[in-house]
Amino acid sequence: MKLKIQRNELLITLQRVIGAVEKRQTMPMLSNILIEANNTHLQITSTDLEISLKALIDHCPKERGEAALPARKLFDICKALPDGCEIHIDSFPDKTIIQSGRSRFSLASLPPEEFPIQEIGDFKRQLHFPIEILRNLFNRTAFAMANQDVRYYLNGLMLEVENSFLRTVATDGHRLAYCEIETNLGDYPTEQVLIPRKGVLELQKLMADSEGEVTLEFGDNHIKINTPAYEFTSKLIDGRFPDYHRVMPESADNHMKIKRNVLKEALHRAAILSNEKYRGIRLSMSENLLKLQAHNSEQEEAEEELTVDYSGEDIDIGFNVQYLLDVTNILDSDYVDLALKDANSSVLLQNPEYPNASYVIMPMRL
Repeated sequence: MKLKIQRNELLITLQRVIGAVEKRQTMPMLSNILIEANNTHLQITSTDLEISLKALIDHCPKERGEAALPARKLFDICKALPDGCEIHIDSFPDKTIIQSGRSRFSLASLPPEEFPIQEIGDFKRQLHFPIEILRNLFNRTAFAMANQDVRYYLNGLMLEVENSFLRTVATDGHRLAYCEIETNLGDYPTEQVLIPRKGVLELQKLMADSEGEVTLEFGDNHIKINTPAYEFTSKLIDGRFPDYHRVMPESADNHMKIKRNVLKEALHRAAILSNEKYRGIRLSMSENLLKLQAHNSEQEEAEEELTVDYSGEDIDIGFNVQYLLDVTNILDSDYVDLALKDANSSVLLQNPEYPNASYVIMPMRL
C-alpha cells in the first residue's frame, strides 16, 4: 500500500480510534490498527474484541491496499511531526516506511489479513435522531457507572427505548443517575441494553465534537452507532439491570432549594477535612438553614452554614461528599432541589428547570 496524506487529517482520525487500543495486549495484533485504502476513501479500524472503532477519511489513494500498523507508534509519530506536513506511507509485508520531509521511520507491521473482525450478526432494529440527544443522555448519567464491580451488570450504562422516550440510567449501588429525553422515534418497540463502561467512555469522547444525525442499531449481542465521521460497535453486557423504578424516592416530604454554586463551593471546602477513605459529610437541615460538617481521624473538623429555602422537619444525615459534588458538577442550573423523606432515606437531587434528570444518593452512617 502506498499512501500520501496530510498529517492533520491522519492525526484527527487516529485520535478517534486510538481509544480502543489497549496498551498491554496478550494478542499482538490488538495493538495495531488496520488501514484500508480503496478508490474513494481510507478506513481506519481499531478493536480490543469488546469494542470496535472505524473512522473514514475522504481521501483518494493512488492504489488500493491495506496494512496493519502499530497504533501507538503511528499516533506518536504523527503528533511529533510538524503541523501541516505531508506524510508518505509505503507498506510492505513485514515493515512499513513512513516519511515526511527529512524524517524517516521504519515500523514493523503484521499481516493485515490477520486483523480480527468481530462476529456481530445482524442489526435488525434501527433508530435515527440528532447526536446531541445521545450526548446529553450520556453526559448526564455516565459518571455514576460502577468501575470493576463484581456485579458486572453495574459496570456500564443502561440505554432504554420506550415509546417516544430515550433513557439512560447508571448506578454503582450507592447512587443512581437517570435521564430521559422525548423524541420522535416512530413506532418502535421497547428495548433495553447494557453498554460496557469502556464503550461508554469512548463514545463520550467521540460525541464531544460531533454534530448532525446519528444512527443507532441494535443486535442480539451488539450495539452499533453510526455518524458520517465514525462507526462505533460494542458488545453488550449480558445481564439484568436493577429495577431503577424501585430506587426513586416516591414520597419525599422535605424539600430544600439552594443555589448550585453556593452548595458546590461549600462542599469543596468542607471536603478538605473529610475522611480520606470514607469521604463522609454530615448535612444538618433546619428551617432556612443548612449546616455542613466534616471531620477526619486526626480530630480535624470543618463546618459551613448556608442560608437555604427549607421549611421541613429538622434532619441530620450523612453522605459521601464526592457523590454530592459529582451531581453539582453535572447540573448546569442556577439552583438545585434536594428532596428526602427522613434521615434514613436516600436524597433525590434535581434541576428544578429540567425534571427529566434525577440523581439519587444513599445515606451513609457517620
